[in-house]
Amino acid sequence: MFLCGNASFYPFLKLHTFPIKSSIVEAKKKKYYVVWQGHEPGIYDSWTECQIQIKNYSGARYKSYSSLNEAKQAFAGNYENAIERKAKKILPKDAHIEWESWSVDAACSGNPGVMEYRGVDTKTGTEIFRAGPYNGGTNNVGEFLALVHAIALLKQYNQPNLPIYSDSKIAMGWLRKKHCNTKLKQTPANQKIFELIRRAEQWLKNNPYENPILKWPTGNQGEIPADFGRK
Repeated sequence: MFLCGNASFYPFLKLHTFPIKSSIVEAKKKKYYVVWQGHEPGIYDSWTECQIQIKNYSGARYKSYSSLNEAKQAFAGNYENAIERKAKKILPKDAHIEWESWSVDAACSGNPGVMEYRGVDTKTGTEIFRAGPYNGGTNNVGEFLALVHAIALLKQYNQPNLPIYSDSKIAMGWLRKKHCNTKLKQTPANQKIFELIRRAEQWLKNNPYENPILKWPTGNQGEIPADFGRK
C-alpha cells in the first residue's frame, strides 16, 4: 500500500512527525498505557494519567497494553515497532471483506475531549496517516475528518477505486451530505477542529471522488483495523 510522506499537498491538514523519547514508570493495574511521546514519556496504569501526558501535546504517541510486561517490552523499543507487531496479528477472517483497502477510525477521551484519528492498511494494519490529538473534539467529528483525509490522500495517489472502511454510520452520512452536522459547540479550545471541519467540507464541495465508502462489520469481524485499542 501507499505510505504518506510529504503532506504539503493536503488541503486542510499538515501531518505530524513523532520523535521518540524514553523513561519508565511502574504500574500495577490491569490496563497499562505506554507514552513514547508526551509531556512525560513512560508507562502509566490508568487512562486518566495517560491523558495528562498527551493533552495539549502535539504529535503524542501512546498505546495500551493488557500486562505490565508487554508495556515494558513495547516501551523499551519504539512506537513504530509496536505498530508493526500489532499489524502482523491482523489476518483475514471473512471472504466478503475487501482486504485491499484502507480503514479509518478516531479516538476521543471525553465528549467533548481529546480527539485524534488515523488511517491504516486494512489487511496489514500498517498506519498510513495520523492526525491529532486535538482538544475539544468528538469521536464522530474525528471519524468524518478521517474519511475526508483518506479520500484526499487517495486522490493524490490517483487511486480512485480503493475502498475505505469506517465503523461510523454517522460520519458516513455526513460525508455523503458533504457537511459535518455536529452539535459540538465551537470554543477557543477547539478552534483548530472547526478549522479542519471547514476545510474538509470545502474540499468535498470542490473535489468529486469515486472511492467506495464501506461500513466495517464490527459484529463478525471485531474492531476495525484502525481502532486505537485504548478502550
